[in-house]
Amino acid sequence: MRENGVRNRGKNKEENGKVAHEEEFKDEEFVIRESPLTELIESSLHLRSIYHIFVVILLVLFCDTLIFDFIDGGKINMGLSVVADGFGDISRGFKLWLYDQSVAFAFYPMLLVYAWLGKVTRKYPVLRPTIVLLGLAGFGLTQFAIVALPVYDLARKHLALGSSVTVTCEMFRFMMKIVSVTSACGPRCLNGKTPLPSFQHYAYFLFAPTLIYRDHYPRTKKTRWSRVLFHITEVAAIIFYNCFLWERFIMPYWSDYGKQSKVEAGTVVRGMFACVLPGVISFLCGFYCLLHAWLNAWAEMLKFGDRLFYEDWWTAFSFSRYYRRWNRVVHSWLRDHIYFPLAPIMGRPMSTFIVFFVSSVAHEVILALSFGFFYPVLLIQFGVLGLIMVPLTSNSGRRYPNAFNLIMWLSFFFGNGLLWSLYPMEYFARKNCPPSENDSYFVPKSWSCPEVVLKPDWTFQNPLRVFF
Repeated sequence: MRENGVRNRGKNKEENGKVAHEEEFKDEEFVIRESPLTELIESSLHLRSIYHIFVVILLVLFCDTLIFDFIDGGKINMGLSVVADGFGDISRGFKLWLYDQSVAFAFYPMLLVYAWLGKVTRKYPVLRPTIVLLGLAGFGLTQFAIVALPVYDLARKHLALGSSVTVTCEMFRFMMKIVSVTSACGPRCLNGKTPLPSFQHYAYFLFAPTLIYRDHYPRTKKTRWSRVLFHITEVAAIIFYNCFLWERFIMPYWSDYGKQSKVEAGTVVRGMFACVLPGVISFLCGFYCLLHAWLNAWAEMLKFGDRLFYEDWWTAFSFSRYYRRWNRVVHSWLRDHIYFPLAPIMGRPMSTFIVFFVSSVAHEVILALSFGFFYPVLLIQFGVLGLIMVPLTSNSGRRYPNAFNLIMWLSFFFGNGLLWSLYPMEYFARKNCPPSENDSYFVPKSWSCPEVVLKPDWTFQNPLRVFF
């Protein structure tokens, strides 16, 4: 019996490994299905109560802001000043987005021209390499056009944080969409066996909540506009939610950072720990806002049937499982257009490293262009520490899922606390510290201004002394 038990345990481990392997390599299949949180909230009173708790916290923060504004300044702005500052110069951001959208639309006529050239030269194989090079040049020119103007404009003059994040995220979204269309339709232009999509379907793909191109997507029968309005209301509420968190929990600690030449180390450490809870709340709100409310609103408007934009990442016991489930939209693109093409050539470890490198660099570029400085905190957290944790938690996480799920949540709390501390510190240091000849886009100013010192005459008293 003991041998049978050992044999069964070995068999179960092997089966679990196969399931994980199949989950990692399964192809993207679009079917009509709801998002996990939609199903959970509708089917569980417990999850619905947790949702209501977050709504109540928003209302409490709203009332707290009203009372603070009224007592402190004798006016009521309901957090609108933070929203206005965060999304300042919306017209400039909209123009940059409209430019990228126009470039993406202009790529479709280029596909038609490329298909015509492929048809004309089908009888002349000697010209085929030249046509392929022209197609690659057109693809590269389109990608350069999408990137060049927004990067130049944001580097030339800083745009408000909310607007610049929107512009840079949309810039990468258009780039990834063009890659997906090129990968699917480029070979068609040369062989002529499968017709190109219509412009209507191409435009639908540009707005659809997916980065993987398909000729057909499952569609729902009608648009439930009440649900669209509900999700848009959630997006607006979460924007205010994060602005309240910024105004009530972040700015009191960091808005004056750099106004004095010296700051005590204890004040910095205390501020970092104070940002842990609002940081993770903002992390959860950002996930819900973008990957649930925003994408579901667009899916409902466009009758896009597959709403599995994420999976139950909150139950993950390994970092590889978390990365696959956190954002299926981006993960599917990275898998299909980077990992799968490179894995047979470079092997799985190197391909995984390249995927992490590309993703972490893209995240850091978004933050650098949005904040107006390069401070690679997220790059180190995601591209270095996150990558190291993938093999470390792979086997151990399956053996002790509860313990490693706890460890992952600890990393979420402290990681987001650091992000919500270090980036505001650098932002306000550059804003409050006097200009210097050594100021650089790539060298953090918060390292030299203000000077972090220990508290004078600081002593430690043993707290256990009262028991003896």
